[in-house]
Amino acid sequence: MATVFVLAYDYWLLVAILAMAVLYSSVGHGGASGYLAAMALWGLAPETMRPTALLMNIVVTCWLLYRFKPYQMMPYRLFWPLVLASAPMAFVGGMISIDALAYRLLVGALLLFAAIRMLLVTNGARHVQLPPLGLILLVGACLGLVSGLTGIGGGVFLSPIVLIFGWCSMRQSAAVAAGFILLNSVGGLSGYLISDQSWPMGSGWLLIAAFIGCLVGAELASHRASSLTLQKLLAVVLVIASIKMIYTALV
Repeated sequence: MATVFVLAYDYWLLVAILAMAVLYSSVGHGGASGYLAAMALWGLAPETMRPTALLMNIVVTCWLLYRFKPYQMMPYRLFWPLVLASAPMAFVGGMISIDALAYRLLVGALLLFAAIRMLLVTNGARHVQLPPLGLILLVGACLGLVSGLTGIGGGVFLSPIVLIFGWCSMRQSAAVAAGFILLNSVGGLSGYLISDQSWPMGSGWLLIAAFIGCLVGAELASHRASSLTLQKLLAVVLVIASIKMIYTALV
């Protein structure tokens, strides 16, 4: 009976990862916050969650970049300063071995923040204007460090920033987010690997589930499925996972 339970447990986790990949990729994101939410709900350890989420981010965003070629509408004057500041800090964050309690509290807070932004942010600013270079570098560095520390690629935080403050258009934000997530995830995973931290066994199955999900999500995006309902559903999942992460850290 115990063996049957373990198999069912793993199966439903794979289904949850696949569903997150479908939802996130359909709106142009890698989905790490969703993967972390799913893994948190199933009680996976932080040393499994962080590198696995980063690797799934890389696979999904590579496919999205290939499928839609969003670099054709990339605002390079915004993108390059962001990633040049964020990728090295993601590398530094990935090298840091974070305490399990601190990790759960940090990720729980970030998931809650991501959920709130999904519920509140629906439209961008009317006028597009590039911010000062120093501000771009500061935002990139902060998001990069958080990305490496937690396994979240940063796109879920970057997108509302660039849209609310009018740093780029809605279409351009998808290109910026995809490239930002990919390079931050590469930087964070590289830092994690060279710091000799443990690699989770069995993560390949989660990776396969995420890739299958992003294939479906990319097709939904190509048919211009509405993202508003998807955002609301994701927000609910993130809130539940956030509460679970914080609760397990405090009890």
